[in-house]
Amino acid sequence: MKDYFRHLEADLRNTALEAWIPLLPDMIDTGLSQQRYGDLPKWQSALERLPQVRASAVELKDRVALGRPEDTNPETRAEIDNLLRILIPWRKGPFDIHGTFIDTEWRSDWKWERLLPHIAPLKDRLVLDVGCGNGYHCWRMLGEGARRVIGIDPSPRFVVQFYMVKHFVGAAPVDVLPTTLEGVGEALPVFDSVFSMGVLYHRHSPIDHLRQLKAMLRPGGQLVLETLVIEGDENAVLVPAGRYAMMNNVWFIPSPDNLLIWLAKVGFRNPRVVDVNQTSTEEQRATEWMTFHSLANFLDPADPNKTVEGYPAPRRAIFIAECD
Repeated sequence: MKDYFRHLEADLRNTALEAWIPLLPDMIDTGLSQQRYGDLPKWQSALERLPQVRASAVELKDRVALGRPEDTNPETRAEIDNLLRILIPWRKGPFDIHGTFIDTEWRSDWKWERLLPHIAPLKDRLVLDVGCGNGYHCWRMLGEGARRVIGIDPSPRFVVQFYMVKHFVGAAPVDVLPTTLEGVGEALPVFDSVFSMGVLYHRHSPIDHLRQLKAMLRPGGQLVLETLVIEGDENAVLVPAGRYAMMNNVWFIPSPDNLLIWLAKVGFRNPRVVDVNQTSTEEQRATEWMTFHSLANFLDPADPNKTVEGYPAPRRAIFIAECD
């Protein structure tokens, strides 16, 4: 797996991210430890066995579609499909790879369509995507012309999924590092855009998370934050007593007005809400590529506006703010 990161040292040298070069070996050894993750050898083997197929087209702007069925033969297409399925569940997407349509749990393209009209154009920007999962949105960022995109996510399954996709894209200035925001060390205020989507409510200290995001932005850089919210005034915040929508690692769910105060309090300029959307069972659902329970199983069967625990059903909001 380390071979997939060998290019990074050369790519980052003499750039704004050069300070990360000494951190890479420990970051990769820890994040992709076979002792910690017993299934990792199986996932790596699937990645290494992917056939070499030249994609006649790579589409990243309006969707993530790599190659066409006619680029190869039926036997090779079947082999690609079988190897990709070893990494189930696929949660973010969808992807179309040489005729294999990975119908992921999340229609992540819907979220992208909601936020794209509101963010600063990504052309030529250096972008950080925190908690990026398998990197679906990283590819959409590149499709919008980003100069370089770095995703970070601590799940080795998602990291391997990313490099399976990159195998078919080929050389591209996009990488996903197997770590957390805390794992990248000291603040590096060089990014033009920093995304944090679906992360804040998993943090024990959301204020510290916002500070860490701000510390990665250059002056004038932009934060794009997407997270769970509840309805209510500026004082409203939900702290689930136990699980929320069957998740046991949800700590704080503020109202939009409350989160705007948090953003201002840590020093972001002009924080604003650009979208609020109640998650539907069409946007998050079980599929043949994610065969476990999904949103429909997490809602009260008698009232889809409530979770099975009796809390308000998931609503997600997108916030934009700038760094002074």
